Amino acid sequence: MNLESEQLQTYQDQGYLLVENCFSPKEIEVMKAELPGIYAEGKPGKITEKDGTTIRAIYGAHTYNPVFECLSKQARIIEPIQQILGSSVYVHQFHINAKRALTGDVYLWHQDYAYHLKEDSIPTPRVGIAIVFLDEVHEFNSPLMVIPGSHQEGLIAEKSDRKQHETYQGYDSWIANVTSNINYAVDEPTLKRLTKKYGTVAPKGSAGSILFLHPNCVHGSTANIYPFDRAVVVIVYNSIENIPLPMEKPRPDFLASPNHTAIEPLSGDAFLANKY
Repeated sequence: MNLESEQLQTYQDQGYLLVENCFSPKEIEVMKAELPGIYAEGKPGKITEKDGTTIRAIYGAHTYNPVFECLSKQARIIEPIQQILGSSVYVHQFHINAKRALTGDVYLWHQDYAYHLKEDSIPTPRVGIAIVFLDEVHEFNSPLMVIPGSHQEGLIAEKSDRKQHETYQGYDSWIANVTSNINYAVDEPTLKRLTKKYGTVAPKGSAGSILFLHPNCVHGSTANIYPFDRAVVVIVYNSIENIPLPMEKPRPDFLASPNHTAIEPLSGDAFLANKY
């Protein structure tokens, strides 16, 4: 799947692009069927909400689950990302955001590149984010809110060192990047200025849609008080020409992949033909 020139221009101007109906209902069914088993596993990348039981996110599932490995290599995602970044790419980070019904917590306003620069030492924002909707995203189930054009301001988020909930006591410092009380959130005065300047949108679409997002585009979401889950898969791709610089203490592999091998895109029939 290649993006049209108008779509690329929209991404460059607005910092995001929503492309609907990229995956069929059958393909979404195949992916969603994997979620209960993944949620039940005790892998290191399993993150809960403050209650200690509700699944918040699963990191790194593409490294052990064949279906999500297949998803991460899909040509209909990789080809647009390669267009956007102008090079081959690898998966830097992969996570499933669960947004469980009635209990899925907030994601404060932030920029993803703040984490990839300051925690992973990726030298430039030559990073592309693909968000695959596993459920319909609508106005009632905590859609991602985006400040369009905010990526043009560059990196503005500053580390805040927020105190973590007692649930997360005893974790290494990386936990502060994945909980509801994240570091590097955009502060209120800056958020007000950006909102007045650019406005706010909430891209919505059917299950199977893909939201492409610039890593410096400010975004966040509210708690999910809807009585149904709203799951998405977030895949962070990095250019093979933008490899992280060496770090004394890198984040765990499930947050920042040490494998920088360029992806060979898979054809569109890989899911239904059981080629994963």
